[in-house]
Amino acid sequence: MAEPTTLLIIGASGDLTSRLLLPALGELLRGQPDRRVHVVGAGRTALSDTQWRGRVRTAFRAADADEALGAVVSTPFIVGDAGTAKGLRAIIDQVPEGRLVLYFAVPPAVAASACAALRPADLPDGTILALEKPFGDDEDSARELNAVVRALLPESQVFRVDHFLGRSTVLNVLGVRFANRLFEPVWSAEHVASVDIRFDETLGLEGRADYYDHAGAMIDMIQSHLLQVLAVVAMEPPATLGDADVRDATAAVLRATRIWDDNPVRSSHRARYTAGTAGGQDLPSYVDEPGVDPSRQTETLAQITCEVRTARWAGVPFTLRSGKALGDPVTAIEVRLRPVRHLPVGFTAATAGADAGAVLRFSLGPDRLDVEIDVNGGDDPFALHRATLGADLGLGAQRSYVEVLAAMLDGDATLSVRGDAAELCWRIIQPVRDAWARGDVPLEEYPAGSAGPDGWGPAPR
Repeated sequence: MAEPTTLLIIGASGDLTSRLLLPALGELLRGQPDRRVHVVGAGRTALSDTQWRGRVRTAFRAADADEALGAVVSTPFIVGDAGTAKGLRAIIDQVPEGRLVLYFAVPPAVAASACAALRPADLPDGTILALEKPFGDDEDSARELNAVVRALLPESQVFRVDHFLGRSTVLNVLGVRFANRLFEPVWSAEHVASVDIRFDETLGLEGRADYYDHAGAMIDMIQSHLLQVLAVVAMEPPATLGDADVRDATAAVLRATRIWDDNPVRSSHRARYTAGTAGGQDLPSYVDEPGVDPSRQTETLAQITCEVRTARWAGVPFTLRSGKALGDPVTAIEVRLRPVRHLPVGFTAATAGADAGAVLRFSLGPDRLDVEIDVNGGDDPFALHRATLGADLGLGAQRSYVEVLAAMLDGDATLSVRGDAAELCWRIIQPVRDAWARGDVPLEEYPAGSAGPDGWGPAPR
């Protein structure tokens, strides 16, 4: 049986730990019972080992993984201040021996200050360091944070956590594209008209004003997640699915990505929700949510259009959009192909869009692949109808944390964000941030439960 790994969670009493990390760990251990893990909690909140074990048990039960507790070797809780080097060293000194995964489930500023105060000698050999987004506040601060982290550990031992990279649908983009001759030859500007990556949710602020009112939809989702998804969709075929090859390929995409036409005013939109009903819940206007400062002009819906300036993708608009309190939870990657060059005279379009290009839609929840194509037949043998071929793909958002956590415990960095990629994502959105700060792009409004403001198509071509 493998040697136990120690998962040390800094900020263990927080929402991230109970809502995502521990249930994901339970699901992982249920499926891989041969793993052995010390689950160590740490924080300033005084919990006994028994209380902490109770929280672990509750989270495992929520994931239908009670039996997975047998793979948990121990569940100590260490009271300490991880925001200082002295406090963090004292915590680390108390963890069991063996491979250590140090997971900062705390605000990024707390993790950054702790890392800055540490020395390499403070960390056991082979330590894996896991950091939650956002990674810095802009390109310069991300670069400074990367320098601090590199002084502690090699890049291969640093996990900048992006659970989107573990979503089964995002991973299946690789399989559908690279393993099928039907799709790989058409994956370029010659055949693809546009790519839309969208994550619209019905949830409102949900009590997250302390973080969200400083970040907004642009940083919370587009900078932190959707640009990484764009990189996966647009990457060149890697030689292997190892971390070096995949992350080299995705970083190359981000280096080539710019705001469409270098015009952040025409190529971006922002808005925030007003009072309404979304997802069956009555929501107040965003500015009336507890903890929100209206003067910050924080957007709850953001959209940008980018271009990947390579021979494969030049001229194809990649539109990224994410927002809260919307009517429909549209979460998908949509690759729209160009229409055929010539349609024989005699065909007619029996349904709207029947003579348009085919569409590949990777839905992120529920996870599935739909391919929209034109077919003819029926009462009129030459009338084209839109038909959809579908296949279920994966297990959804919860599974994404399972995949990322498994990779972390194994020391496989493929599903983490490399340091240079984090910097590049800030660089891509900075022109938009500057335009918004100048007031060049209006902050529109939309009622909660609606589809958002009218007229938000991709940037003009």
